[in-house]
Amino acid sequence: MQAILSLVLPFALMFALMYFLLILPEKKRTKKYNEMLTALAKNDEIVTRGGIMGKIIIVEDDYVIIETSAERTKIKIAKNGIATKVNKVEQ
Repeated sequence: MQAILSLVLPFALMFALMYFLLILPEKKRTKKYNEMLTALAKNDEIVTRGGIMGKIIIVEDDYVIIETSAERTKIKIAKNGIATKVNKVEQ
């Protein structure tokens, strides 16, 4: 019994450590990202994964259309291509 416990205990501890250091934080990040995607609305400013910044003008189920420049260039992108939402400070 002691030999089996001494073999299994290190693996169980390694799994628990990996769970708390890698798996749990990644689940939290994924949940926060998905909440951000579902909360996107018109006039939100975003940054895409490619680094393009723009303002959302149309929100659909799987994609958004953003306006990216003073010339009002419109780009249609998939929602999962959005990296972050830019928070502007209201003055």
